[in-house]
Amino acid sequence: MRKITKKHVLIPLVAITFLVVGSSFKSDFFEIAKQIEIFTTLFKELNMNYVDETNPAELMDSAIKNMLDELDPYTQFMNEQDVESYRINNAGEYSGIGALVRSYESKLLIVEPYKGYPADKAGLKAGDEIIKIGETLVSDFDDNAGELLKGANGTSVDITFVRQGETKTATLEREGVEVDAVPYYGMIDDETGYIVLSRFNRKASSQTKSAMQDLKGKGMSRLVLDLRGNPGGLLNEAVNVTNLFVPKGELIVTTKSKVKKFNQTYRTKNQPEDLDIPLVVLIDGGSASASEIVSGGLQDLDRAVIVGARSFGKGLVQRPLKLTYGTQLKVTISRYYTPSGRCIQSLDYWNRDEEGNAVRNTKFSEFTTRNGRKVQDGGGVMPDVEIKSLKSNTLIDALKSNNIVFDFATDYYYNHTLGSVNDFAFKQEDYSAFKRFAQDEGFTFKTKTEELLEESINQEEHLLGAEVQGKYKDLLLALNRGKFSALDTYEKEIQKNLEDEIIKRYFYREGLYDYYLTHDDAILTATTLLADQKAYGQILQ
Repeated sequence: MRKITKKHVLIPLVAITFLVVGSSFKSDFFEIAKQIEIFTTLFKELNMNYVDETNPAELMDSAIKNMLDELDPYTQFMNEQDVESYRINNAGEYSGIGALVRSYESKLLIVEPYKGYPADKAGLKAGDEIIKIGETLVSDFDDNAGELLKGANGTSVDITFVRQGETKTATLEREGVEVDAVPYYGMIDDETGYIVLSRFNRKASSQTKSAMQDLKGKGMSRLVLDLRGNPGGLLNEAVNVTNLFVPKGELIVTTKSKVKKFNQTYRTKNQPEDLDIPLVVLIDGGSASASEIVSGGLQDLDRAVIVGARSFGKGLVQRPLKLTYGTQLKVTISRYYTPSGRCIQSLDYWNRDEEGNAVRNTKFSEFTTRNGRKVQDGGGVMPDVEIKSLKSNTLIDALKSNNIVFDFATDYYYNHTLGSVNDFAFKQEDYSAFKRFAQDEGFTFKTKTEELLEESINQEEHLLGAEVQGKYKDLLLALNRGKFSALDTYEKEIQKNLEDEIIKRYFYREGLYDYYLTHDDAILTATTLLADQKAYGQILQ
């Protein structure tokens, strides 16, 4: 059974308000009306009679967020500011300083300044920690302080930041920032084109088509489409991108919902750009949603060979529903299914474990592609050709989430000089330095084995003698030593993450893609495969 905590008390009461919007509730209308009335009464009495002063807005915000936490991470309440951010993300343009930032409790971290935009022109670097924007301390700002960096074109913003322990200031003039869906494309060799599709905003299909046409003019007769790290976006754009390679009228995705009007089929509507060009699509654990519609659809139709690592596994569709006062509810309305009929949703948010965590699907069903190849549902899109260096695991995820990879790259940048991307070579001594850095930073994480051991020992501690408890502690120490030895076991996979982060510091993302053309395992594998028509064809048969 799932644990019931205090935060759940208000959740069922608030939930009804949102379920009314966009769903069929004829059968339980009385129950919905009853619960709305209960909640309204409760909320009024609570705010009028509680011993201390209450903040109704904060109480309601907390109740809404806790309620939605019970569902899936994609169903979210959006205030007016969130609605604008959502619109900007889909449109692919906004006005600001031109940098990817990450928000923490007391600071904003510059993750990546975009080449040629205000942050870059002002000399900001990845790793800089913004502590003050104008007269506002980031630590005193309750919401995402990154929103303070946005503003009208031509307006200026003063920031205070910390770099390598030194406090600095800068004045930036905001300008329009174009967020390209295709940030890079080029030729790998005389015949093989390479296109990076990084997001599915409204520019995705048009920019991909333009890149294809330009590369054809340069001699392209085969193509590598890179969807690695692409978190998705607009479903229609996923269909339109797939349409570039398949005929008009082809079924690409089906959505199924309890609400009849959300049950839809999506077919290609346009004439294709190229039905015959040999195609490899690259994916990894960061390829999600719309990326999986494209890669899964092309795989099901036997139109492309999929290379890389298993994708994220997001088979859910969201739609924003308008609420009052300019707010919206972005709600999961349906699951989507690829042409073969599979749903690639990986996590089950509706049947959680005892700790309340979503359970990963482990039982898969088989489906067949158009040519009769076997594919599976329930765990993302599985590539036809796996690339070891793209695989992730608990160790690699922990290194990234704890900023160990990011912070090492920052230190590396300030201690090494590179003239061009061709000068870069990550050596064995560099990796040894990384391992020392991880230990010096006190890097640690819990494996599933440790969690199970600790849970078991805590439950039975009163029954165990000193000898057993001593051996248990020895086992934990051995596991901890093993975790650091895993830095050697997964050196190749970790090194790729380090190289990606380091190269961006010197040569921006464009330089990273230049480096990929001659060094990336997935691209090299794809290029070799495309050059071998027999091997390429055998995979698709």
